[in-house]
Amino acid sequence: MSLSGTDAHAAAGPLPPLVRRAVAAARRHGFPHSCRPEQGRLLLALAGGARGAVGETGTGCGVGLAWLASGARPGVRLVSVERDPERARIAAEVFADRPEVEVLTGESRRIGERGPYDLLVLDGGGQGKAEHDPAADVGRLLAPGGTVVLDDFTPATSWPPLHEGAVDRARLHWLEHPALHTVELRLAGDLAALVGTRRRPPAPPSA
Repeated sequence: MSLSGTDAHAAAGPLPPLVRRAVAAARRHGFPHSCRPEQGRLLLALAGGARGAVGETGTGCGVGLAWLASGARPGVRLVSVERDPERARIAAEVFADRPEVEVLTGESRRIGERGPYDLLVLDGGGQGKAEHDPAADVGRLLAPGGTVVLDDFTPATSWPPLHEGAVDRARLHWLEHPALHTVELRLAGDLAALVGTRRRPPAPPSA
């Protein structure tokens, strides 16, 4: 969720039809905090690798979910959770003709009702995705080999990464997560995302 992500789509070039629909809904309802196009294109690419289910927290008016749905292959389920009932209603209308997409209303923990996921997108700002959040329990929510995406970080320029002059513990939680292989991807000069793949359990020793 970015401060001016909805408006950023105006200069983003050609957009998938479903993304255009979601952006229009966000504009009509005065919601500025959609994901940025740079993040959307990353989601589009990653969704193409999902085989069973994609999950997202922080639907907003559905722009990020539209990028995901535009990239997902046929037969993949998409589930997104939005805590604001009005925004959840608006997003559900955007996807009214897409039966594979489900928008749930409630706190982010509801994402656990439909997992595990091949791809899980955790929204709401980098500092809000710490280990105490039940929606961030990748051991439970990600399928083996599944991918988690965490957006809205500013690019790191030092090690350890800093946030407001202090060590960025939220970012380190993901970069050093024992269940994940995680990398930071710079999407723009002021925007980065963390992408982690769940480690597969070691193969049993041969007899």
